[in-house]
Amino acid sequence: MRFTHTCATAAATVVLTLTGTTTAFGAASPAASSDATFLQTIHQANLAEIAAGKDAKTHANSACVKRVAAIIVRDHTALDAKGATVAKGIAMAKEPSAAQKRQLDDLKPKDGTTAYDAAWLKMQSDGHQQALTLIDKELKSGTDSQIQAAAKAARPIVAGHLKMVEGGVCRTPMESASPQR
Repeated sequence: MRFTHTCATAAATVVLTLTGTTTAFGAASPAASSDATFLQTIHQANLAEIAAGKDAKTHANSACVKRVAAIIVRDHTALDAKGATVAKGIAMAKEPSAAQKRQLDDLKPKDGTTAYDAAWLKMQSDGHQQALTLIDKELKSGTDSQIQAAAKAARPIVAGHLKMVEGGVCRTPMESASPQR
């Protein structure tokens, strides 16, 4: 992500971690807590996931990547909207960070090729693994019950996304749910 906004934020955090932009949020939160930082990071990651998904829907080579991209856009948009409901006045970014934009721009020369698909899938796999780590940290040490509930709801969505892209291999939702993989 799309779980709740927190779930979307968790997925976004994965992407942010992949792009090295997890510190791009600043201290705009009224309460500089780890919960607020989690929400900001996940939100930023959601923005990046939505942008990357939209890009892949247009520039990917394979139908599988385009299907997965559409799912990611749908889920992260929903998660981000739900996350906004628990933000409690925490300042949120309006667009992907400069580093996230650069990462997406790095794919442009590969548009429409299998190289694009491979790079996009790798980026998604790494990001979703990192997002799960962030969500698990929030679940273990967060203090805000609403934010933790959102993270708990987002976790299976982010894990589902990871199954679709894990190891840089595209799997449709039915394939990712099958026991063979």
